[in-house]
Amino acid sequence: MKKEIKKKLHNKSCKSDTNKIKTGIPVIVGKTYEMTITHMESMSEGIGSVAGYRIFIPYGLIGEKLTVEIVEADNKSARGKILHILQPSPQRVVPACKLYETCGGCQLQHLSYEGQLEAKHQQVVDAVMRCCRQKEIKVYPVLGAEEPWNYRNKMQLPVGKKKNEIVLGCFVQGSHEIIDTEDCCIQKQLNNDIANVVRDTVKKLKISVYDEDRHVGILRYVVGRVSSDNKECMLVFVTAVKELRYAKELVKILRSKLPHLVSVQQNVQTYHNNVIMGRETNLLWGKDTIRDRIGKLTFHISPRSFFQVNTKQAEVLYNKALEYAALTGRETVIDAYCGTGTITLFLARKAQKVYGIEIVKPAIFDARKNARENHIKNAEFIVGDATVVMTGLYHKNILPDVIVVDPPRAGCTEAVLKTFASMGPKRIVYISCNPESLARDLAILDKIGYAATKIQPVDMFPQTYHVECVALIEPKQQGLPLV
Repeated sequence: MKKEIKKKLHNKSCKSDTNKIKTGIPVIVGKTYEMTITHMESMSEGIGSVAGYRIFIPYGLIGEKLTVEIVEADNKSARGKILHILQPSPQRVVPACKLYETCGGCQLQHLSYEGQLEAKHQQVVDAVMRCCRQKEIKVYPVLGAEEPWNYRNKMQLPVGKKKNEIVLGCFVQGSHEIIDTEDCCIQKQLNNDIANVVRDTVKKLKISVYDEDRHVGILRYVVGRVSSDNKECMLVFVTAVKELRYAKELVKILRSKLPHLVSVQQNVQTYHNNVIMGRETNLLWGKDTIRDRIGKLTFHISPRSFFQVNTKQAEVLYNKALEYAALTGRETVIDAYCGTGTITLFLARKAQKVYGIEIVKPAIFDARKNARENHIKNAEFIVGDATVVMTGLYHKNILPDVIVVDPPRAGCTEAVLKTFASMGPKRIVYISCNPESLARDLAILDKIGYAATKIQPVDMFPQTYHVECVALIEPKQQGLPLV
């Protein structure tokens, strides 16, 4: 019997080696190899190689010598997991969070903060060189955060069940399994308090939680928003049905346990998809919005409004955008994708007239309210698609001297970029949370007459691989008229 088993194992090993030769893949799944990490990928994975064949290794740092087990491989590359760190990087640190290697919320806690800033700078440089191939674009060192922990003013945590127990927290990395999260190191502490009180209260009242596979249950997500001074917080229950049972009891308990709570709301998301929030929001108790400050400006924030999650770094980001806009007080400015008007109002203090454009109607309502709150009268906010609205402004002979754009992570469409260029602005200031889509859009703009000259990365999201950038783009020649 033992001889037969040995023969089978030998045949399997020979077959694997034969496949390796046939495919040209120099590694075998399940086997271990020693390698050195030579650089990092944009998703914060280390990259090593065997015979020139690339191997992606989560948690690997540049310069480290590792023993790695191959877990999957194809003709282009492989993925491995670290078995032993033979020679650690001097930048390697012990992660602060005990859930770090399971949770998908952070990716860089094993890297010192100085190392994180260096890696993010290289991420931006690599994206620009890969897509734009413009060596003349200056990418400055990343502007780091004074406090790289407990900075997030917004949380969005899924709710579910595990072994018949209610769990509320982050998704396990690369899955939709929820890991119970009591003390997230990057959330403001008040958001952690909200999550823990809600978990206990939902258990106490026996409120049913959503099952995404069967599309049954009530509570899908818990959303918390906290002001930068920790004096106001908002709680939003995202539900799969319109009726939230025990709503009054919920509010009563939450108010007794969260003294800074000023708003409790219900958002209804009935669709069977991964979109967190739906279009319908109902006030259960308190105020419609919470207020926060960036610099000297005050902003009202509603449940669906976009507002930067790192308030302190947002001021750094917006001041850099204002610097690149180089306003003298005589300019007309268009702020595309204006959200609740945060950047718009920063610009309005230095410009003659600013137009903010946003397709989300509630955000425009907040933007107008924010303008009134800050006594700013030279900002006009318009609901609609940026391409359509800007074309309409052009036909009214409203031509911007400066265009500021802060699009979603996917970046701009080519039609939007062509609209920008055709209006002939003196400068375009592009704010982006994704170096890859930024670099792609810079390459498109370069082909239609606008070249990026410099990029300033800002670390809005410490402990994660995300990085925000501000790019200054200037005309190579006069823009073409709209058609």
